[in-house]
Amino acid sequence: MAEIAVDLKRALGRQAEHGGAGRPESRTLARGDGWIVDDVVCTCGPQDRPYEEQHPDYVIAIVTAGSFQYRASSSRTGREVMTPGSLLLGHPGQHYECGHEHGAGDRCLSFRYAPDYFEKLMTDGGGGAAPHFRSLRLPPLRAMSAVVARAGAALDGSSDIAWEELSVHLAVQTAQAERNFAPIRNAVTPAAVARVTRTVRMIERHPDSKLTLGRLAREAALSPYHFLRTFESLTGVTPHQYIRRLRLRHAATRLLVEPGKVLDLAFDAGFGDVSNFNRAFRAEFGVSPRAYRRHHRRVPR
Repeated sequence: MAEIAVDLKRALGRQAEHGGAGRPESRTLARGDGWIVDDVVCTCGPQDRPYEEQHPDYVIAIVTAGSFQYRASSSRTGREVMTPGSLLLGHPGQHYECGHEHGAGDRCLSFRYAPDYFEKLMTDGGGGAAPHFRSLRLPPLRAMSAVVARAGAALDGSSDIAWEELSVHLAVQTAQAERNFAPIRNAVTPAAVARVTRTVRMIERHPDSKLTLGRLAREAALSPYHFLRTFESLTGVTPHQYIRRLRLRHAATRLLVEPGKVLDLAFDAGFGDVSNFNRAFRAEFGVSPRAYRRHHRRVPR
């Protein structure tokens, strides 16, 4: 995951060097009958106007680095703050707007599905899920941690991942998770959005630091209560859940792309001892770190 953020930083550096407006750039990583996977790096920042586009297909995009605001013209819920680990959801023909008012750049792994193909996936494996997303975003939920971590390993380029299988798992699991997801809606001022987004980017830069609620609230210039309430409303999870899930996803990705010991990964992820890390990892992914590595490293490209 560190390499993913480094690639975004390099793109922003090139953008600053050459000047001009930021823009999203996409490269196709894999495609098949009814599905496409794109790596999308956006170098837009606060100085750039939000850009408007239209989804050509069903879209599930995993935010892998950076942050931005996402709004659909047909939605009444306003803008969603997209952060690492969250999923952007879109329908064919849907007009949307992305903006970077509070920080430059983001990177997404975008899975696009032809309508007929996606609807068949929902019929076959969606567990009764309708081929229509009720939300614009899914926050970093436990139900999605495993597939998001595998996608991060695939984007890193160091892990043998079957893209088609991953795209199917992502579609079905997203539909099931979205069906059970109830978003938190609290009134949030634009100033509070800016402050919380600043803390989200600080967490991304220093995920293994000692990030207490008090420290994060001070960074956002909010009281601990108002910071907690605002953070959960904007990201869909509490600060503790967000940080812990981010660390565990990073660790899961490293298990697939690096030969390091589980003990070293536990300490690098900010856990005080390996037993605590093992318990947290099992609770998040359903298996031990070693079992996770054995199983997913055997998946063919």
